[in-house]
Amino acid sequence: MNQSVLKALKLLDYFTEETPELTLRELTTKSNIPKPTVYRLLVSLEQAGFLMKTKESEHDSRYRLGIKLMELGYRVADQIELRRIAKPYMEQLAQEINEVIHLVIVNEDKATYIEKVDSNRALRLYTKIGKNAPLYLGSGPKLLLAYLPPSRQEKVLNESSLSPIANLPPIDKETLKRELKIIREQGYAISKGEQDHDTTGISYPIYNYKHEVVASLAVSGLSNHFEGKNLTVIKEATERIAHQVSRSIGY
Repeated sequence: MNQSVLKALKLLDYFTEETPELTLRELTTKSNIPKPTVYRLLVSLEQAGFLMKTKESEHDSRYRLGIKLMELGYRVADQIELRRIAKPYMEQLAQEINEVIHLVIVNEDKATYIEKVDSNRALRLYTKIGKNAPLYLGSGPKLLLAYLPPSRQEKVLNESSLSPIANLPPIDKETLKRELKIIREQGYAISKGEQDHDTTGISYPIYNYKHEVVASLAVSGLSNHFEGKNLTVIKEATERIAHQVSRSIGY
């Protein structure tokens, strides 16, 4: 890991309930890092919102933890709570349809898989919890992209190269925009072979108490399982369970 990052994180550790505010001199003494280096790190942490300056004098400056850390703390707590609440419902859905179930959230400009329940089938999808994926590939990520605010959605589309998996044609941005519009209108997303060949995914939104989409409940499996009557069963069950999770977190 970058040594400057490690040193900056070490400085944050010195802020405790007993010592919520520390000066540049105190942090230099505690960390045994040269004062000019500590000063540069504190300036960077302040600019990023991880620290806030409470007092400055000619000889020293005083700092306390910034709002950004509180925002990140709330975000982590929300994710942990969402996983805890959603897991039993995901297990129930997996028992009903015997396909892989994922819980996916937006993480900066990517989609992150934060929970998973496997099927009992011999051939499984080996998606790891913590996996990141582009927001434009797969039913779970695309559903989240479709429900992002327009300005943030546009930012993701403009900054992404929109590269598909191997042996697929390039993704056309305008075509993707039309698909995102359809996802919002129909209330679910479906994808075929976008992350893994010969697989299909179907996803429904999970809403919080503010009526915001905070995650997608994604079902994935071999494409030949997602046909005819079985497709209808999977869609209806996934929509029902997504609604139950939403209700459980206050929707």
